[in-house]
Amino acid sequence: MKRIEAVNDFVIKFANVNGSGSASANELFAKAVIRMGVPVAPRNIFPSNIQGLPTWYEARVCESGWSGRRGGVDMMVAMNPQTWDADVAEIEPGGYLLYDSTRALPPAAFREDVQVIGVPLTEIANEAYADPRQRQLFKNIIYVGVLSVLLDMDVGVFEKLFAEQYRGKERLLGANVQALNLGRDWATASGLTVGLRVRRADKVGERIFVDGNSAAALGCVYGGATVAAWYPITPSSSVAESFQKYCEKYRVDPSTGQHRFAIVQAEDEIASIGMVVGAGWNGARAFTATSGPGVSLMTEFIGLAYFAEIPVTIIDVQRGGPSTGMPTRTQQADLLSSAYASHGDTKHVLLLPEDPHECFEHAAAALDLADRLQTPVFVMTDLDIGMNQRLCEPFAWDEARAYDRGKVMTAEELEAGRDFGRYKDVDGDGIPWRTLPGTHPSKGAYFTRGTTRDAYARYSERGPDYIYNMERLLRKFRTAAALVPQPVLHPAAKPTRLGVIYFGSTSPAMHEALEVLAHEGVMLDAMRLRAFPFPDSVPEFIAAHEKVFVVEQNRDGQMQTLLVNELGIDPAKLVRVLHFDGTPITARFIAGAIRKATVWKKEFA
Repeated sequence: MKRIEAVNDFVIKFANVNGSGSASANELFAKAVIRMGVPVAPRNIFPSNIQGLPTWYEARVCESGWSGRRGGVDMMVAMNPQTWDADVAEIEPGGYLLYDSTRALPPAAFREDVQVIGVPLTEIANEAYADPRQRQLFKNIIYVGVLSVLLDMDVGVFEKLFAEQYRGKERLLGANVQALNLGRDWATASGLTVGLRVRRADKVGERIFVDGNSAAALGCVYGGATVAAWYPITPSSSVAESFQKYCEKYRVDPSTGQHRFAIVQAEDEIASIGMVVGAGWNGARAFTATSGPGVSLMTEFIGLAYFAEIPVTIIDVQRGGPSTGMPTRTQQADLLSSAYASHGDTKHVLLLPEDPHECFEHAAAALDLADRLQTPVFVMTDLDIGMNQRLCEPFAWDEARAYDRGKVMTAEELEAGRDFGRYKDVDGDGIPWRTLPGTHPSKGAYFTRGTTRDAYARYSERGPDYIYNMERLLRKFRTAAALVPQPVLHPAAKPTRLGVIYFGSTSPAMHEALEVLAHEGVMLDAMRLRAFPFPDSVPEFIAAHEKVFVVEQNRDGQMQTLLVNELGIDPAKLVRVLHFDGTPITARFIAGAIRKATVWKKEFA
């Protein structure tokens, strides 16, 4: 058997039981790799119950910096008998299987093309610890210690991480170091070797290790949000929790202790969006965080905010659907439900961040856009970005940046006799002027309603008044196309008739797939969408190519549907590449799908 040999370029996967305390040990391993200067991209795959079901932690170690899922596993740490067969099957030929050998397994449980590393983890833990919970928890640290020797990792990195985590808790510090050394001692004495190695490098640089939900929450703080209303729902709950944490650090008056923020956990999603609409109407920058089922419940209030033209920011951390679907799996399947949320003719602005860095930027930008456009704005992240830590560029903020409050008429302007028509288009961009409550004692007041009205907010069922408002809202939507984050173009090294469109969390895998295909002679111009509505550069890109692949993580090709519906694109020109099993898309999947496509055979056979 030829073993896999790799330095700073492999995939290791931990198969555990939810609630066993493995998460912190697996994260410790990932952070240690980063501290050695080697990029790592971990993904936590967990069930939607509290404990007892299978959970996995997949870490891609890649000095080249690829952060998408590669596909395949080079080393499996198999700690869950329930998933043994599937876990063993995932290992690449020549790969490695590390398991708890305290109880013997029959030869049929193993593969001949995989190197087996049996470690009596339970036996080691039972001898060292009397408490059953300690035995379970420290067994995880023991296998990290074994890995640190097998992969030739610097033990000092682990010890420093422990010292940082348990500062002031010396008893816990000592116990964790002991467990780590138990694993190291066993591995050293065993004499076992593997072909995988983590070697010190300097490839992390100044990048930070953060999850998208925390980044979006911090973006809301910097973007000026003072109100958050939410109802707990996986995978978005930590957005509001992180927002509270940051507000308690940055939004408390140091002299009085007064809170300069309001966070409400509402009784349901409907109440939470209602509170945000009310706060936006009053002039506060407000947001809610939810997922697909929450958006479904919120649609009536979203429609009200659209038609009454009230600023609202909604952070949608997408998960598997429909209905309850797969609460702890990732998809990009809320595009249509969010873009057209509510009955009647509605169109909403969607921002499409690719990583935590853009979650920070887009969350702040959404608050500006909501004010500028006087409309709901969605930040469309997903579980893969939101709940998994990624290496990304540090957040940056221009201290001179002013919040864009849009067209807000002041008391001075009203007093001077300036004409105020709440729903009147005065300069052709579709965006009317608004006033905030209490602006003037007698001028600038209007009746906010979800029913039809004329340009001066007076109730009206006249057809011309209705048409005026609906066409003005379309003009505003077209204005938004120039204000939202613009697409990013990655031209191929050589002229090509093929293009590919992608967005959001498909980005890391897409970048790698493009390089793989280019090495094979398959050239594609690539465009990463960052927002909806689409600017003119999107139809121009499609028109410049004979065929364009659209890569997305849903069953029905929702982004392709938006492109066809909004731009009038011939559907035959767009080739769907769809991945929707709930796991993050891989570079192997994208490259394989493009190779197999009819257009590929036609162009390169």
